[in-house]
Amino acid sequence: MIVCVAVVGHQNNPLYIQSFTEAEDALKLHHIVHCSLDVIDERVNNPSKSGTTMNEAFLGLLYPALNYKVYGYLTNTKVKFIMVTSDLDVRDTDVRSFFRKFHAAYVDAVSNPFHVPGKKITSRTFSESVTNIVSSYSFN
Repeated sequence: MIVCVAVVGHQNNPLYIQSFTEAEDALKLHHIVHCSLDVIDERVNNPSKSGTTMNEAFLGLLYPALNYKVYGYLTNTKVKFIMVTSDLDVRDTDVRSFFRKFHAAYVDAVSNPFHVPGKKITSRTFSESVTNIVSSYSFN
């Protein structure tokens, strides 16, 4: 089950964070998302050490937390997508598919002429589409 998704700008500013659990877990999930930014920066700045090629947007499993797994995706404009899941056996093909749909929803949101680039995404349509995408992926 996906418990949190986030969009982080190229200057590591949070553009959108949504958790899908109880309120007391939200702070812990925000901390996990924040910690994953260091892992993304390390992979982007040292691609030979991480073993990933930077031709691909999907960064894969960033790190496993205690009861969660954190996955990352990096766009051409250096915007980072982060997904935290409570399922410990997730296929990469499912995660890639999720990030493709999430990226398409993001592109639709920032293509709005009233959206200011680099500012938080406050679109209700984007939130609804993210909720629909998350609910369609159970990973079980």
